[in-house]
Amino acid sequence: MMRSSTTQPFIRRALAGAGLATAAALILAGCGGTTGDEPAATNGGDSEVPTVFGAFATPLEEPWDGAIHNALQAAEDDGDIQYDYVDNLHTADEMERALRDIIGSQDPDIIIGDAFAAEEAVRAVAAEFPDTAFAFGSGGEEQAPNFSVFDNWMQDPAYLAGMLGGGLTTSGTIGVVAAMPIPEVNRIVNGFIEGVKQTNPTATVTVSFINSFFDPATAKQAAEAAIAGGADVLFAERDGVIAAAAEHSLPVFGMMVDQQDQAPEYVVTSLLWNMRPTVDAVVKAVVDGSYEASNLAEYSFMVNGGSELAPINENTAFEIPADLLTTVEAREQEVLDGTFETPINEEAPAGSTTVGQ
Repeated sequence: MMRSSTTQPFIRRALAGAGLATAAALILAGCGGTTGDEPAATNGGDSEVPTVFGAFATPLEEPWDGAIHNALQAAEDDGDIQYDYVDNLHTADEMERALRDIIGSQDPDIIIGDAFAAEEAVRAVAAEFPDTAFAFGSGGEEQAPNFSVFDNWMQDPAYLAGMLGGGLTTSGTIGVVAAMPIPEVNRIVNGFIEGVKQTNPTATVTVSFINSFFDPATAKQAAEAAIAGGADVLFAERDGVIAAAAEHSLPVFGMMVDQQDQAPEYVVTSLLWNMRPTVDAVVKAVVDGSYEASNLAEYSFMVNGGSELAPINENTAFEIPADLLTTVEAREQEVLDGTFETPINEEAPAGSTTVGQ
């Protein structure tokens, strides 16, 4: 188990494979979520690597939690952790019950997940179990001694995508469909808008919030409304927008993971969130005994490898001007070498509307 003292070595308790499977089944039955395949047996039941459990509020099809899950799976594949998870814990009660079940039946060294819809519940459980390392997506501050926070600080790739969008629009109107006007979403949308201004100062960007982290049907409807209003380029901050863009043969930008396969001729690129630097930082601190509550934001910055643009699609149904690509690549290099910092604005974009319930 993780030790609070930085002077004590990491000691992992062995977990029998049969017990792990039984515990996962109990969590699934109690919480309504789903678990993945059995943890890889590469390291053996008495491995010296830490055990990590993922606790996710949404189905893993939702890219935000999917990005965390992918990073944890990659860490397990590399032999750095043993990993299991439960998803679709969409209420605070379900999340709290799952966390207690996970700790009671498996006692993992680390629990990683998202707390945006269950802040009080997750923080309360973390306070009760100070010897377990918690690292959760959160809009709040870290909570001593064991509750670290992270978020998708993706303003850099958002800015670069906005530059591309500004250069691709012919109508002069770009539509953004996003989750809700909270700081962690606002800074991405505002970063995109600032990028548009860089390459097309006269363009109009319309922003619609669907008031949900995962509602593809509403997101698609909002995208259709943006198109009806003249938008000929879309930013799919939420799932559902790419389908509308493809139906109307319009350029679109994906989010969190490379979504080119959803519309191979129309997805220009995607904002990628790489959670692996964050996961690695938490695991390293737990293993060496130095773990303490902290804000892990820096590990999501582009300069630290935590975010980037997916490769630009070379097979779009429309032309992407070579000079536009050159301009964007030059700014990307400035971000990476520290000579340009994307403005961080967490206020709701001016003129934005909310269309969801």
